[in-house]
Amino acid sequence: MEFELSKTQKDIQKAVKDFTKGEFDKELALELDKKHEFPRKIWQKAGDIGLIGVHFPEEYSGQGMGSLEDILVIEELCRSDSTIGSAVALSSFASELIMHNGSDEQKEKWLPQVAEAKTLSAGAFTEPDHGSDITFLDTTAVKEGDEWVINGAKTFITNGGMAGFYSVMCQTDPEAKPSYRGISIILVEADREGLSTVDVGDKMGINMMSTTEVILKDVRVPLSNLIGKENKGFYHVLHFFDESRIQVAAQALGTAQGAYDRALEYVKGREQFGKKIAQFQVTQHKLADMATKIELARLMTYKAAWNFDQGRIDPKLTSMAKMVAARAAVEVADEAIQLHGGYGYMKEYEVERFYRDAKITEIYEGTREIQKNTIASAILGKMK
Repeated sequence: MEFELSKTQKDIQKAVKDFTKGEFDKELALELDKKHEFPRKIWQKAGDIGLIGVHFPEEYSGQGMGSLEDILVIEELCRSDSTIGSAVALSSFASELIMHNGSDEQKEKWLPQVAEAKTLSAGAFTEPDHGSDITFLDTTAVKEGDEWVINGAKTFITNGGMAGFYSVMCQTDPEAKPSYRGISIILVEADREGLSTVDVGDKMGINMMSTTEVILKDVRVPLSNLIGKENKGFYHVLHFFDESRIQVAAQALGTAQGAYDRALEYVKGREQFGKKIAQFQVTQHKLADMATKIELARLMTYKAAWNFDQGRIDPKLTSMAKMVAARAAVEVADEAIQLHGGYGYMKEYEVERFYRDAKITEIYEGTREIQKNTIASAILGKMK
């Protein structure tokens, strides 16, 4: 059992760290967060040096690496800045559905555009009336000649309104029992007539990423836009979640580490009652707890990614990693604010933004409660 990254993996970490030192700017982050603006120039530079889609095959402009290398990039991006990092890391969201299940034509057209930061991708799964329940959908796709005709609405769509295409979950067999056996994934280009987006409104955090509703009214796409197998979309998405939840865990892990880094630097320099805050035992205990939570999250996240790369897909482990890392991010960022005192509440000190960005990791890609359902189901199996 080897608990050590390879030289290549360490080089990846260093490359991302060097990139963020040169491109991530504190004042720019505050400005973009305030304006709710996507860090387009940074995203494009990240694409230029190959930091997006490192797990894509080389023939599609990727680096031919695995999930572990992918999450190392995400962790370092979010450690340097939780908001810019999340926006860049999730610019490729749901593109794995095409990578794993798409046709050669779909892969050739879209994956290089995502990896080279020429377009953002989006997954359209969640519906207004169903939330985390994706076993039944109101969005339908009906065959008419050589086309799918899609009607429905999706909500809380990351990169909505900015993405070049959407991977849309649709009910393609309304008679299927149970209903999830009649779900398919269909690629819908953003410029298709009948597709529109509406911003969901102001968010607590991740303000550099758009989050919208996606409305589809008689949207027509070719039958060839089907991703994977017809009526197998539910299973394709479950497999995608096993990978994307590790990515969210890495986002949470990087956010936690970034908040901790800033708190550690602050307590080493700040004096109260005639000595450094770091010299008080209560501070040292807080730091010890924070460091332990981060290390636990890192071990689980790295293990989940390593298992995925070995072909051992374990929904229980990926859910555990996401749940533990997300909780660590929230608790560590909260404690980082506490260690800063009143300054922690001020935007200048960044930790308040890390706290706001941390919370979403407990919600999207399945809430904490959904992760517990997955873990419990794996433990108990089918019960009569």
